[in-house]
Amino acid sequence: MTELTNEELMLAETVYKWALNELAPIQEEIDEQDKLPEDFFKKLGELGILGITIDEKYGGAGQGIMMQMLAVEQISRISPGPGMTYGAHSNLCANNIHKNGNEAQKSKYLPPMCTGEHVGALCLTEPNAGSDALSGMRTHARKDGDKYILNGTKMFITNGSIAHTLLVYAKTAPELGAHGISAFIVEADSPGVSVSKKLRKCGMRGSPTSELSFEDVEVPAQNMLLEENQGVAVVTSGLSYERIVLAGGSLGMAEQALEYSIQYAKEREQFGRPIKDFEMIQQKIADMYCLTEASRGLVYRAARFADGPQGKRGGKGTELDKLAAAAILFAAEAATKVACDGVQIHGGYGYCLEYPIQKLWRDAKLYEIGAGTSEIRRIIIARELFR
Repeated sequence: MTELTNEELMLAETVYKWALNELAPIQEEIDEQDKLPEDFFKKLGELGILGITIDEKYGGAGQGIMMQMLAVEQISRISPGPGMTYGAHSNLCANNIHKNGNEAQKSKYLPPMCTGEHVGALCLTEPNAGSDALSGMRTHARKDGDKYILNGTKMFITNGSIAHTLLVYAKTAPELGAHGISAFIVEADSPGVSVSKKLRKCGMRGSPTSELSFEDVEVPAQNMLLEENQGVAVVTSGLSYERIVLAGGSLGMAEQALEYSIQYAKEREQFGRPIKDFEMIQQKIADMYCLTEASRGLVYRAARFADGPQGKRGGKGTELDKLAAAAILFAAEAATKVACDGVQIHGGYGYCLEYPIQKLWRDAKLYEIGAGTSEIRRIIIARELFR
């Protein structure tokens, strides 16, 4: 189940080599300055991976979730923050538009997102509604002729401060609760759209995260995805794919933490011999390896399923929903544990900013929180098992 095709291996190797050459030399600078390289999206566009899941007619590669997950995994092995930023653009925004948009919407918005000319972001979470993102939503859109007037605030928006194309969820029928939400494509330079706050994070630095404000923003009615009050369908159709793709980021971090730790254990000497000779270090390394490979099995299986005939629909009552939640739950918690053990193996040096293992430790924690917390994922898995 975890074996890759020659095409998948080639993609993974190409993306890893690119990240090794382009991001590895500046990863410390990215973390310290919390700044994404200005040419990041342009270079990824040239590499041809921004539209992996997008049809070729719109400038994409016409591939599936497995390929997209592999790209996130390989970038995250080197620099997790940019890996998450890539995933938010290519999956959370572009893939959702591709999956749910009409021909006019896809023809207009997807080509520049595939080249890197435009950056995408998904706007769902709000300051007072995290896990309760749908029923707790306060952002609203009022119909006014051939347009909607959008008002509200979105929080923890990856790429929010650099995006050109925003996929925004808002209530169009508040009396219907979660079933009164619609999804809109909003151009970030529209009057009334502003970055109200750039968030400072302890990890995933280099991935810009912001609070966005929408004040009387006029959105053409033709920019609505699907139909009015069909936003839940857009959310549920994309959330499982999002979890699988981002789980690749956790897997990449665990792989890199293991690699760092093995190398350090071979080089570091105590009591006259390398610490790799000590049984406690060997036990940690063995456990880290097992967690990493178990994560790979779950994540790759979920990605394969997503690309199969049964993986075309997510949401309650689907095998995709269960597998996606399980993949990111296990991979995220495994990555945090592997990175933490990596810091322990490095000892005092692991706690110093000069050694990259501590960055993985800080970065890994976010995937236990974003795209649904570990607690929410456990609820989803149990719900489907008891169904």
